[in-house]
Amino acid sequence: MIATVLRKACTAVILLWVAFGLVACGGFLPKTSDNRHNQPLQSGVVSALKAMGSSPGEAMVVRIFKQEKTLEVWKRTNTGQFKLFKSYDICAFSGDLGPKVKEGDRQSPEGFYTITPGLMNPKSNYYLAFNTGFPNKFDRAWGRTGSQLMVHGDCSSRGCYAMTDEGIAEIYALARESFKGGNPSFQLQIFPFKMTPANLATQTKSQHLSFWKNIKDGYDLFELNKAPPTWDVCERKYVFNVAGAGALNAMGPCPVIAKDQTLLAKQQADEAAVVNAVAEVERKAAEEAAIKARGDAVTGMVGGAVSGLFGIFGEKVTPVMSGKPAPVPFTRPANL
Repeated sequence: MIATVLRKACTAVILLWVAFGLVACGGFLPKTSDNRHNQPLQSGVVSALKAMGSSPGEAMVVRIFKQEKTLEVWKRTNTGQFKLFKSYDICAFSGDLGPKVKEGDRQSPEGFYTITPGLMNPKSNYYLAFNTGFPNKFDRAWGRTGSQLMVHGDCSSRGCYAMTDEGIAEIYALARESFKGGNPSFQLQIFPFKMTPANLATQTKSQHLSFWKNIKDGYDLFELNKAPPTWDVCERKYVFNVAGAGALNAMGPCPVIAKDQTLLAKQQADEAAVVNAVAEVERKAAEEAAIKARGDAVTGMVGGAVSGLFGIFGEKVTPVMSGKPAPVPFTRPANL
């Protein structure tokens, strides 16, 4: 009886100690009072924004690169252009390079998306999250399906882009403050990789190449102007910086679009660089194949020569016995 009472008393003390420890660390908070979505930006972040000529309330752009596993946050500065504020490591994304096509394919989406306050998820099971807005107008034009495609914390992906909790907390706070600054949305650009000639040269046989070339238009405009391009969809393809953006028929004909000459020059240079990069890859592959073929030929010649030598001299070769040599027999003289 006494032992039972002592055990209960000890258990109560331990529970009180654990509870006190959790409260002291700030970890023992009822879910209803969880305020993680309102965490203020750290002073270092605010100072860094100010140093680059921006502020928490300024507009922002988010760019994701699958192959590099990187999420970039760009902020508008006092010059009117956007500048890279910070790059965050992506813990994981689902599937391979290429767009999401249907529900359950475990692919993470690619393309251009518009993130509004309604797509922010402060009560996510994955710490914090925002919805990519998939399927967008382009995705729907292609009959693509899927839901709840997020950028979230918890470092675990099931069709989404997973960040660390620390990373998504800061990104979420940057988005929240941008909305508070009067910006109704921010643009999310998702690419398979940095859209450079070197990367495109490795993908010339991909089934997604035409799609990637299409979204490269938006990538190039951002690189040139350091400002997010407006986008819309017609003829089931993205179009950028066209008059009447947002009002086009996704399946209907595109208006006449005069391509920016600076953009055209960049893309022509990129196409030439891709051709040269592919030619260089093919040249190296041919060179390596020739070296291998010569090596195989030399190996075959040496092997044939050795076999021939054994064939000519094989009968005259006396094997060497291991151990001591056999004694020479002694011949006795006839007169003994």
